[in-house]
Amino acid sequence: MTGGRWDEHRAAVERLRTSYAAIAPGDPVRLAKKTSNLFRPRAGTDAPGLDVSGLAGVIEVDPVARTAEVQGMCTYEDLVDATLPHGLIPLVVPQLRTITLGGAVTGLGIESTSFRSGLPHESVLEMDVFTGAGEVVTTRPGDDLFDTFPNSYGSLGYATRLRIRLEEVPSHVALRHLHFDDASLLAKTIAELVETGEHDGTRVDGLDGVAFAPGEYYLTLATWVSAGSTTEERPSDYTGQAIYYRSIQERETDLLTMHDYLWRWDTDWFWCSGAFGVQHPVVRRLWPRRWRRSDVYSKLIALDRRLGVADFLDRRAGRPLRERVIQDVEVPVERLEEFLAWFDAEVGMRPVWLCPVVSTRSWATYPLVPGTTYVNVGFWGTVHVGPDAPEGPLNRAIEEKVHALGGHKSLYSEAFYDRDTFDRLYDGANLAAVKGRYDPHDRLTSLYDKAVKRR
Repeated sequence: MTGGRWDEHRAAVERLRTSYAAIAPGDPVRLAKKTSNLFRPRAGTDAPGLDVSGLAGVIEVDPVARTAEVQGMCTYEDLVDATLPHGLIPLVVPQLRTITLGGAVTGLGIESTSFRSGLPHESVLEMDVFTGAGEVVTTRPGDDLFDTFPNSYGSLGYATRLRIRLEEVPSHVALRHLHFDDASLLAKTIAELVETGEHDGTRVDGLDGVAFAPGEYYLTLATWVSAGSTTEERPSDYTGQAIYYRSIQERETDLLTMHDYLWRWDTDWFWCSGAFGVQHPVVRRLWPRRWRRSDVYSKLIALDRRLGVADFLDRRAGRPLRERVIQDVEVPVERLEEFLAWFDAEVGMRPVWLCPVVSTRSWATYPLVPGTTYVNVGFWGTVHVGPDAPEGPLNRAIEEKVHALGGHKSLYSEAFYDRDTFDRLYDGANLAAVKGRYDPHDRLTSLYDKAVKRR
């Protein structure tokens, strides 16, 4: 294929190759990018990185085939901007605008369509991967590199191009918020919705929920609809003074444009914008809309970590040290009630996000049982634990509990496994074998070193 964006793409890949050749043998190979949606410590370096500056766009969208050719560093925000005018979206669109397609495929990507469409890598038809050997390998489902790539977090290489499937969508989304005061009934309802794909005779296209407190749970059922097909007079706007997550408790039905539904969680980073005062009415009026974004809040968090402002204020006030508890875990739906009860007693963080996910096939390093309903439980914040905070006592306890319940933990944040446990949970032997084939000189950092080892 030639012309336009394809020629630009090939030129960008050549720049990537050139930047790889400039990295001295023995120096770490990593992306030359300042931003990240990862929440684990990364060692700083002055060494040059891989030039991916020209790999952040959409090459083409095929509305007839319902596919898109996308560069690996393209954000979902830019991807949706390219597909939505055609009435199409990716099968799974992660919640945050600046998550990249390549990042979601090699790491974590879950959203309300995951109960029927699985994970982002499950809608990839083909991809090019720049490996540790400095080669671009085209790989497809069934190939060892393709099947091991999910959850490898750059340890096997970086996706430069991906061909993905898209789904047709209308202009709007109708929402129904169901309230539960019993976690057992909540879990049972999730299982039924996943199995039937409908509620009271109405199709369910998206499904997620929030646990606000013990005994206060909500499921949000989303149905794709055309404009004017619901009783709601006009779509709600949660980019202004109104806050989306609060609306779940305040109303039973709602209507959003498809665009606003996809980014409903990004404006306030779920509920985490409250840490910056952005949910206060006065502050919200003064805070520019263009800054009500997850990437802005993430930069503020990074600044606080560098300056230690929160820790200083805690010490000055005599409060115990904080432990960062930022995790997404999957537990089987039948164990959800047990996990929430344990979490309330041992961690006590609220709200938490609930999102059902069903993987469509087996993946070596993403060990979900195909066809089994899991519930992703997401919780992001800090807990005062005292002098043991640097050792991560709550994070360690969460790891143990999740796996005791037959669950799984994403590796985008901090992990504390010993090497044997890590290899058992994430198929370390196969991962090492595949890495040896495509990175024979061990130029790329291993997954264990990326996710667990402190450097």
